[in-house]
Amino acid sequence: MLTIRDLRKSLGGRTLFEEASMQVNYGERVALVGPNGAGKSTLFSLILKQDEPDAGTIDRDAWTMIGYLPQESESVGGELVLDVATGRLDELPALEKTLRALEETGSVDSPEYLEASAKHDALSNPQIEAKAKRMLRGLGYREADFSRPAREMSGGWIMRAHLARLLVMEPDLLLLDEPTNHLDLLSLLWLQEYLKTYSGAVLMISHDRQFMDEIVESVYDIAEQRLTSYRGNYSEFLKQREQNYEHQQAAYKNQQKEITALREFADRFRSVSSKAAQAQSKLKQIERMELVEKPVPPRKPFRFQIPQPPRGGQRAVTLEGIHMAYGSHPVYQGLDLTVERGERTALVGPNGAGKSTLLKILAGAVPFQKGERKVGTNSKIGYFSQHRSETLNAEHTVLEEVLASAPEIREDEARGILGSFLFRKDEIYKKTLVLSGGEKSRLNLIKFLVDPPNLLLMDEPTTHLDILSVESLMIALERYEGSLVFISHDVHFIRHLANKVLHVNAGQVASYVGGYDYYLEKSGLLNDARAAITAG
Repeated sequence: MLTIRDLRKSLGGRTLFEEASMQVNYGERVALVGPNGAGKSTLFSLILKQDEPDAGTIDRDAWTMIGYLPQESESVGGELVLDVATGRLDELPALEKTLRALEETGSVDSPEYLEASAKHDALSNPQIEAKAKRMLRGLGYREADFSRPAREMSGGWIMRAHLARLLVMEPDLLLLDEPTNHLDLLSLLWLQEYLKTYSGAVLMISHDRQFMDEIVESVYDIAEQRLTSYRGNYSEFLKQREQNYEHQQAAYKNQQKEITALREFADRFRSVSSKAAQAQSKLKQIERMELVEKPVPPRKPFRFQIPQPPRGGQRAVTLEGIHMAYGSHPVYQGLDLTVERGERTALVGPNGAGKSTLLKILAGAVPFQKGERKVGTNSKIGYFSQHRSETLNAEHTVLEEVLASAPEIREDEARGILGSFLFRKDEIYKKTLVLSGGEKSRLNLIKFLVDPPNLLLMDEPTTHLDILSVESLMIALERYEGSLVFISHDVHFIRHLANKVLHVNAGQVASYVGGYDYYLEKSGLLNDARAAITAG
């Protein structure tokens, strides 16, 4: 249904693709992976004809309907949430206008007309509203939200409404750019289960390793300006890529040994008359060789040791009878909670349930109306939120900020850690004042890692990180000996770190003393997600 041949594309003077090829078949589930800046989103724009390649072809079957979910949500006007999910106020009228324009020019056989017609038919289905409500419920919306103006919702919720519209239309090919970014755990599991049985093809960009492992059956890796295909999910891709590198490395070394031996023979005997012809033959043999390129080793997570914090008391922090409300909206009433030394606790639950508020209460970052917060003996608490730019020295460079946070760290160690969290080359000399929000978040994360407290509270620490940076963070936190309480929707991250799960919902906190899989089994969350798919 989609075939790319010999693609070449440069952007800003840098070549992203050179003779790159790939194919997506009907019903196939494919992941597109590669480091930040490799060209993943650019390839999507080429497939969508938003940009043109410098050379090569991108062919789509004429009847293929494509649906696209970008990373950032589209703007909305005054439409209701249900209007966004059905497209009846914006997309349907726009499609009708497109169809009329194409009919006037006699382009009724063009791929553009066929695709617009297919989308119009999907959104004109008499069952469109029922389907849209089903998708919205699966993605975490309540019935009362359907009639709310979409612009009252956060960007993440608007993104979910646009995703619901795509699923309602059932495109032949879904292009998903980081679809899990704005989903809580339940809606993520719902989408995961839904896509497993989706009738169309899926091509996704994702930094969520577990999500890809559950869904995809092939992976295209962008490396050295090429697209290399691997069969299997993301974990299988990692194994195959490592095996390919080892084989290529062995072939390269063997050939280099052979070339060295031939040259040594030629150098030794070229001046010996009886051996001169033989020596010349050895040199010609080298010229005729098809040289094996030296393979570039695949990127791997950077491993570094977090300095171990001083040992705290058995109880790191305790909450007793906490009442917390924002204005007239109660969040917690009579909450009791204790964080013990050495616990690694994941907070999970729907968006808006109070997970971030609970983390702030534990950190002492927000006042509450009633109850008591007791900090344990020798507890040193660190709170990592996604909005901490005020903690950075505006006059420091990125490197200076890290060195100032932990004077005992060597500069080469600081550079290595910065590189693993996507600060490369000259970026470490940028002033913190000019950093983007994501860069500031990553820099603050590094500051926590090089001088950690013995109770670490982290709100979505994997945001703005690529897969390898998440792995680096995960490896570092696995070796951390303090207490950890964190919020994340990255299942791979939760599964590897949590030994306790707190499910937060409607002011109630349910404790599961076990890892993520224990929580799934005991809570029935996965069964709930599957049931929501079949519910009307």
